[in-house]
Amino acid sequence: MGGMILGPVSYLDCIVFCVFLTPQLLIHVGLLKTVSVVLRCLPFLLIKLPYKFIRDRFFVSRNDQTPFVRKATPFEDFVIRCVRYAFANIPPGIGRVFFAKPVALPFLRFRMLRHGYLKSPVRWDEHTAASFKGIWIRKDPSEKPDICVFYAHGGGFSMGSCFFYLEFLLTWASLLTEAGYRNPAIFALDYTLVPDGSFPTQLEEAIASYEHVLSMVGDPSRICLSGDSAGATIMLSLLLHLSNLSRLSEEMNGLGSRRLPKPGMAALISPWITLVSDKHHNTASDYLNADNLHQYARQYSGGRVAVDDPLVSPGNCRNVSWWRYACPDHGIHVTYGAEEVLSGDVQDFVKFLETTRSSVNQTVSASGIVMSD
Repeated sequence: MGGMILGPVSYLDCIVFCVFLTPQLLIHVGLLKTVSVVLRCLPFLLIKLPYKFIRDRFFVSRNDQTPFVRKATPFEDFVIRCVRYAFANIPPGIGRVFFAKPVALPFLRFRMLRHGYLKSPVRWDEHTAASFKGIWIRKDPSEKPDICVFYAHGGGFSMGSCFFYLEFLLTWASLLTEAGYRNPAIFALDYTLVPDGSFPTQLEEAIASYEHVLSMVGDPSRICLSGDSAGATIMLSLLLHLSNLSRLSEEMNGLGSRRLPKPGMAALISPWITLVSDKHHNTASDYLNADNLHQYARQYSGGRVAVDDPLVSPGNCRNVSWWRYACPDHGIHVTYGAEEVLSGDVQDFVKFLETTRSSVNQTVSASGIVMSD
């Protein structure tokens, strides 16, 4: 399996992305609604964005600039400002089109072609079953992997797709090969988005797909659960379910109580651990907004289950015994940005596991990435 690590996204890539996006918006959103949203965005795009961009980068002293602005390139700064506005002002039903397969897949193929790849040098295949779907990335499907990452994407439970993450995952597979793994594999879960389904639909799909991954890998110690943001929430919920200590995992409609072995480890990226928390604080660097996150959280719970239920919101579980059996044998690694909305909650969760580590008897590690000079 050859490697595939593409260069940074460019202005040209953004233009091409919009070319792929426009017809999909017209198909799935409609002409009138698309035009209406574009018109509402014009004051920001034509006035507020250039004004604040120029002011913050060229007329604000370096000491008063946010850590992100000080470190980011003009392109990165520009894109994040647009994403921040979109997250706060564009309805999720429209936003999900941005990350859907009909946009993300042709965009990835353009990116590969621009970097000299007529086809992907890393093998990937779509997998569809009765109770879940996703993407397999495997060097040799005929042999069992010596490591398998089981990944769930972020997007506030209402946006995103594994196709939007495909370049990232193909790169990860390349890096695993370079690290010396003989037959690495990644399975990316393409779970049902809100409002098409709410909890426990996503957890049920994660359980079913984990069983599938187990059947393909064989040895659970070779499996690493991973995910970012809302995807990490689902993976932590899966760990709590697999521990099978609480009556919640037995009484929750449809989840059952059959025991499954735990994975070898977990690696979480900017995990959304507690869905509604007073430790979520808006920052000048992060494009996420705490109020919007909490709104997405309540939509995910669906009203049938309390938003603070531990299986919905793993950060609300403070039962040391539950976490003792939930933590993988090789521990949990968490990475996040120090300027993120979620950072306070992540730090609190890591501290909780560290202070109970003698009881949990597992490794907990975290890295807070700081944008610095």
